[in-house]
Parts: sequence; structure tokens; C-alpha cells
Amino acid sequence: MSDPDTLLLSGHESDLGGGFIVHRLLPSGKRQRVGPFIFFDHFGPVTHLPEANTDVRPHPHIGLATVTYLFEGAMMHRDSLGSVQRIEPGAINWMNAGHGIVHSERTPDDLRSAPRTSHGLQLWVAVPAALEESEPSFAHTGAEQIPEVPLDGAHVRVLVGSAWGATSPVKPASDTLYLDIRLEPGRTLDLPALAPEMAVYGVDRPLTVNGEPLAPHTMAVIDGAAQVRNDTDGELRFVVIGGEPLEGERFIWWNFVSSRKERVVQAAQDWDARRFADVPGETERIDLPVRRPHWF
Repeated sequence: MSDPDTLLLSGHESDLGGGFIVHRLLPSGKRQRVGPFIFFDHFGPVTHLPEANTDVRPHPHIGLATVTYLFEGAMMHRDSLGSVQRIEPGAINWMNAGHGIVHSERTPDDLRSAPRTSHGLQLWVAVPAALEESEPSFAHTGAEQIPEVPLDGAHVRVLVGSAWGATSPVKPASDTLYLDIRLEPGRTLDLPALAPEMAVYGVDRPLTVNGEPLAPHTMAVIDGAAQVRNDTDGELRFVVIGGEPLEGERFIWWNFVSSRKERVVQAAQDWDARRFADVPGETERIDLPVRRPHWF
């Protein structure tokens, strides 16, 4: 894109283990976050054979909220609070790590015996520094609770925040925007400046943003309102993220986010020493990575 106000992020592939590949857009060398969103992973669509092991074993988090949203498939969430929740397409699952939480994400037992499709987004939201040491929590908002707005040639699901007169019941810790939008072929959507910082991500087909092409699996960080057009011969899907930027820098290592380096180091030591709470019914865990940042 040639618009000088538009930053493009193409992302990179990352293996979460067992061959489970995600396309990671945030954080990047060009941009750490958009609004409070500090992590953006797109996985699938991919079909796994019955013998494939795509389970994510128990691992810890601090200082962030995980936001899980599926287009296809299902996963079983368990955490150290005792939460057990099947996650299915269209629902929003918001897990606030606070001062520390452990969770696993596994294939539901009823899906293990046949080929299964997996497709969705997992995002992290950094929380205000004053709330980094809050009590952890988990909230499930079912697909039927997410407000939907039909527009001329487009359909909007307001996952988090407010848009076109609709407000999501999801309760973020700061001003946050997250939309799932389907756009019909040949149609244009005028996207208002709904948040101080915003980005558009193409999920499945090429789209046009402010007259310039945006390839699928690419993020355009936009400055203010934008015009999004579908010049393909089929319906396309894109998401919009954004919100109020957080105060100050955030340090990220592995699954830990904090405004203080020493807090990240402490979290790593706590996980290594098994000081985090266990997930009921789980006996496995993911060990700390060997590689450490230079400031560790």
C-alpha cells in the first residue's frame, strides 16, 4: 500500500509445538501493539487427522488477557481457577491473567476420533499497569450474546467494544475494539474512526483499504477512518482491532507481559519453581524456553 499513513504488517509463522502452526502479526519489529492488543495469532484453517496432537498443555500467564475466537472447530479450556469451558465458533473467551494464571487448551474428547478443522484467532490484550496484579478471572460470552449489525452489503459482529450503535457485553479493562466483519462481493464499507488506534486484518481474501490492495493474512494499521472494499467474486472476512493506547512500554517474554522487566523475570522463576497454581485434573506442563531475552 502506498498510503504513508498506513503501516503494513505481514507477520511470520510460529510453531506452538506438535506442528501447530500460527501466523503471528503482533508483536512485530515495526509495531508492538495496536491499542491494548499486544499479540495477534491466526491459526488455520487446517484439517488435523485423528492421530494429530494439537493440545496446548498447561502454561502460565501474567499481566494480560487472552481473547480466543473461533471461526471453525472447538477447543476445551481449563484453568487454575477451576474453569472448564468448551470454546466454539462465534463465542468470546476472555481470560484475565492478573498476577498469575495457568491454563490448557485441548481438543474435546468427542472430536479426537475423526478429522477435525481448526480455524481462529487468539489475541492478547495488555492491561493497564494499575491492574497487572489484579485477581485472575475467566469470562465466557456465548455466540448468541454477541451483538450483530446488518449493514448495506456487510455484516458486523461486535466482539468487544462499540460500533454502529451496538455494544458487546464483554468487559475489557480499558477501551478496546474488536470486530468480525463479512463483506459481500463488489461492496464497500466506510469504517469510522471507532478508536484512537485501529488496524484491519484480512482473514481469507484480498481486500482494498483506502484504494490500496491488502493481501490476506496481512494487517494494515490505519490512521482514522478507512474505506474497505471487496473486489473479489465472493464474500470476504476481515477483523478490526484497536482501542486506547496503554501508558508506557510493555515487556514480553514467553507468556508473560508486564510494564516491569523484573516482574517478567520473577514470573519465570515462579513457574520454574512450581509456585503457580495447578490446573485441576492436569498433570502435564510446558517448561520454560531455554532462550532468554538480553535483558533477562
